[in-house]
Amino acid sequence: MKKFAIEIKWGIIFTIVSLVWMFIEKALGWHDEKIAQHAIYTNIFGIVAVLLYVLALLDKRKNFYKDQMNWSQGFVSGVIISIVVAILSPLAMFITHEFITPDYFDNAITHSIEIGNKREDAEAYFNLNSYMLQAFFFSLTVGIVTSAVVALFVRKK
Repeated sequence: MKKFAIEIKWGIIFTIVSLVWMFIEKALGWHDEKIAQHAIYTNIFGIVAVLLYVLALLDKRKNFYKDQMNWSQGFVSGVIISIVVAILSPLAMFITHEFITPDYFDNAITHSIEIGNKREDAEAYFNLNSYMLQAFFFSLTVGIVTSAVVALFVRKK
């Protein structure tokens, strides 16, 4: 377990930062009056996510691999971070939608219907169980791809 302490730390940091991002989205109105822009602006978090992976892999390189890390070591480290984030993502979704922005699903369903979608389809997509499942698989998939790319840039012989 100590071997993966840095990855666990960064998985927790990533989850906390994603919760802070939800507060920012809510404060900017992307979960209510500006929900039509949410699908576009929420993607800005991708920049933050990549930065967190860079910082995490640099931390691993410096503090575990004595400033020398090859691609596969960085990739494995990133995959472990992605697994931690994926495991924590249902909890983050619960916190987000129960405490930070409890009206998000109602607002998203209403907006979806307004732009021509069927209520049943909107309700099937915009609910806590659906978002928990989506968050788990999205964070795992995108995290693995991000790990592969970031590991190319932070490797050092």
